[in-house]
Amino acid sequence: MISKHMLRVYYEDTDMAGIVYYANYLKFAERGRSDAVRDMGVDQLDMKAKGLVFAIKSLTAEYHTPAIFGDELVVETEISKLGGASMEMTQWVKRGGTPVFSGVFLIACLGAGGKAVRFPAEIRLKLQESMP
Repeated sequence: MISKHMLRVYYEDTDMAGIVYYANYLKFAERGRSDAVRDMGVDQLDMKAKGLVFAIKSLTAEYHTPAIFGDELVVETEISKLGGASMEMTQWVKRGGTPVFSGVFLIACLGAGGKAVRFPAEIRLKLQESMP
């Protein structure tokens, strides 16, 4: 399942050249991942109350072409791999179907003390059901 999150580029997202500041694509991706996880039926506030959180372990990013003030963008997110205590999510930020940014994010499930823990069965099932 590919989750889609719509957004518009605001002036505050741009740099002095009028293009989206590179670090803001990571913010756009975070919003897309949060929406994707919610769309999958995983409640991160409930997870936190149980002492579990998702955290980025590593990422790779590619900037294809600049986005500018006023652009309408869509963040597409899907789970590309699922492990016992981590998942890989692939994301694209697109303008009119053309990628402007893409990234692969390795996300760990952390428990008390920030240590990696296996996904609880109910969360793992929801994540599995959302995979392509």
